[in-house]
Amino acid sequence: MPALEMAQETGKIVSWVKKEGDAIRKGEILLEVETDKAVVEIEALADGVLAAVKSQAGDVVPVGTTIAWILKPGETVPVETVSAAPAARTMTEQPRPAAATAATSAPAAAAAAGSSSDDVKISPKARRLANEKGVDITTIRGTGPDGVITTDDILAAETQAAAPAPAAAAASASASYLPAIARIMAERTTHSWNQIPHFFLVRDLDAGALNEVRESLGPAIQSAKGVKLTHTDILVALVARVLTKHPKMNASFTGKNIQMNASVNISVAMAVKDGVVGPVIPKADTTSLADIAAHRKELTDRARDGKLRPTDLTGGTFTITNLGMYNIDSFSAIIVSPQAGILAVGKISDRVVAVNGQAVVRPMVTLTLSADHRVVDGAQAAQFFNDIAEAIRTPANFLSN
Repeated sequence: MPALEMAQETGKIVSWVKKEGDAIRKGEILLEVETDKAVVEIEALADGVLAAVKSQAGDVVPVGTTIAWILKPGETVPVETVSAAPAARTMTEQPRPAAATAATSAPAAAAAAGSSSDDVKISPKARRLANEKGVDITTIRGTGPDGVITTDDILAAETQAAAPAPAAAAASASASYLPAIARIMAERTTHSWNQIPHFFLVRDLDAGALNEVRESLGPAIQSAKGVKLTHTDILVALVARVLTKHPKMNASFTGKNIQMNASVNISVAMAVKDGVVGPVIPKADTTSLADIAAHRKELTDRARDGKLRPTDLTGGTFTITNLGMYNIDSFSAIIVSPQAGILAVGKISDRVVAVNGQAVVRPMVTLTLSADHRVVDGAQAAQFFNDIAEAIRTPANFLSN
């Protein structure tokens, strides 16, 4: 089971594209694996024959566990692999009975009581979650490889501790179930909101020039790339180019230091079933508007189909989230750690505003910048926002670069 993203502990096998005994070539799709973020197609790393398939569709398997072998002619599956008990390292994803997740009978609890939490085998992600939820990890029996405590064990222990009775516990476990992508989104947004000192800047801007760019360049881009140019595409291009002048807004907070990122990679928040993902348009500052639109459309289609790749979701340095298509006037967004900022975009709508002392109707948009005060201060974020406003006022000056 490959590690497809940071902090991944397990992967759920969705389906095998190839079956045992099939001849396969390097680069062919072997199977589909679901992670916390997406369903990913796994390619064969070598030519050969698929053999000794140990895990089937629906199995949730710890990262690093052997799920099958690719054999060259004349090779056989190693004896230790054939004789190993795969069930010991393969977990079927289903609600866990309260008696099993509790852990721990009196002898086990007594043994745990004599140990320090530092001695407990637990993944870093699960330890962080336990700290956030106040779960005592010394009372939990891990279900991961070699007894390692996983995030599922922490969540199960929390559910059981909150339930007043066995019947209520079963009902609570059923009612509180979250799909993987929704659960991880809840964990990350909670962590971000609790750990990052957010501050917010708001601007009402004239979007007339954005509309003109879309109307003037849209037909040519649709003809050349077969995609419809959106306001989000234009904003990705503009924001990326402005970020080159404000490297701190493109930086990452690593826990102790500020890391200046060499590339400007824009994450675009997209709604999918059960949650939100942020696929990345890399090097958006040097990518043409037409190519940004084509890449964004490709990512949108893959996100909708649950086919995003690990590379689609990694490396983002700044995020844009647009709810204008849902008729939202304005909103404040939570920063995607370890990024330093996120730009929330509302709908473009006609409003009465003052221009040269006269009341006129103009297409206006409200933007809200959420920034990490550990990385930038208010003045630095305001200067960045002023340049964003200038780019939106005169987009042709920025898109020609």
